[in-house]
Amino acid sequence: MLLLSDAEPAFLAGMGCFAAGHVCYLVLFGRYGSRYAVPRARAALLALGYATALVATVALLWPDLPADLRLPVAGYSLLLTAMAYRAAIRLGLFTGLGGALFLLSDSLIATGVADWPQPPAPDFWIMLTYIAAQALLAGGTLGALNARRAPAATYGEMRAV
Repeated sequence: MLLLSDAEPAFLAGMGCFAAGHVCYLVLFGRYGSRYAVPRARAALLALGYATALVATVALLWPDLPADLRLPVAGYSLLLTAMAYRAAIRLGLFTGLGGALFLLSDSLIATGVADWPQPPAPDFWIMLTYIAAQALLAGGTLGALNARRAPAATYGEMRAV
């Protein structure tokens, strides 16, 4: 809720809290995700797409952001984009969609800070995309972790179906 505040110190505090969460996601995805969840060619295309989205978004927002928020927003955007990318390449489709929705949710917040035109009821859309993002991130992560833990049948062992 701090990110939805109009007060700059509250916004910066909220961004800092979410940045810490993204670092936790990055560590989790790096530690428990599969390096081979997405083929290298697809990972390279995703990297190019996310890098393009990051540069374009920051470049477009930059002139309209308050001067003292420009660097924090750019740094936070880099961290958020890295989290969304790693979610996709290390844990698969659902987690990747969660990362992309998180990026969309926070982009809606950033456009509001930049005083860009907003959709009707912007807080509703921000929270809707955020809640969906968290559900997909959590569900995709749990699914990937459960798949890793599933024991394989050993030689001579029969499994009940």
